[in-house]
Amino acid sequence: MELSIKKKEGFQGQKLIVIPKQVINSKCVRNEMINSLYITDIGYYPKARYHYMERANGAEQNILIYCHDGKGNAIIRNKEYKLQSDDFIIIPGGMPHSYTADEKDPWSIYWIHFKGTIANKIATNIEKRNGLKGAIRFKEKTIHLFNEIYAQLEKGYSKDNLICANMCLSHFFSTFLFNDKYDISGKLSNKDTVDLAIDFLSKHTASVLSLEDIASEVNLSPSHLSYLFKKKTGFSPMEYFNHLKVQMACQYLLFTTLRIKEISQEVGIEDQYYFSRMFRKVMGMSPNEYRGRKNAS
Repeated sequence: MELSIKKKEGFQGQKLIVIPKQVINSKCVRNEMINSLYITDIGYYPKARYHYMERANGAEQNILIYCHDGKGNAIIRNKEYKLQSDDFIIIPGGMPHSYTADEKDPWSIYWIHFKGTIANKIATNIEKRNGLKGAIRFKEKTIHLFNEIYAQLEKGYSKDNLICANMCLSHFFSTFLFNDKYDISGKLSNKDTVDLAIDFLSKHTASVLSLEDIASEVNLSPSHLSYLFKKKTGFSPMEYFNHLKVQMACQYLLFTTLRIKEISQEVGIEDQYYFSRMFRKVMGMSPNEYRGRKNAS
């Protein structure tokens, strides 16, 4: 009979980097470019048979574990979470926990310990969106970013290497926060009603549309669309539409010689004076002042 031996490390093909505390304190904590979010430990354990970890008082850092293959389980807040291929778990700092690989089908995991002034907010937002346990669909992008970060840290702890690796970390976490929205090509998938409304607005910046027109396009009442739109974007549909029109107007101002009146018409606004007021409200300067930036750059 084979004896189960619990172990923290020592798996064939494993990768592991622990950033020295002296380096973290001198080059991460004191660096304003990355002190909001930085890695303290990072690794990959393939087929980690008998892998086990228990921290009665939690870890000093937040932890993210992504199960690429196999199975395992974690216990957090006295609740058990079963993990299998493409599941992940977020463990907030200071929270008692344990986790272990399945004995028959041990997991292969990518993991990161992270700290920083916004680290807790990252962990909290992932938890709010998914719960402590979630799943990702488009893993290629996530794994690619992990490997980029790891390869950069493998080169050593120079200031440039640390900045490069840790600036990629936010992008890495975005694949867990917004994985349901993006496929491997970076295109939106599973679009909700607000996404569809934004697509419609983006294609019609030269048009005159009412709230009723937009709501009709996505089969909602104007009031319900307004509620959903404001909740997701922080703006009303018409405010957002005006922002898109101004964004398009900025392109005309910088890259064409069209007059203000002509640009106003190109973005579906007949009254050039109304257009100028709207532009100033959004951009904080007049269209002519904005155009003048081209000559100043």
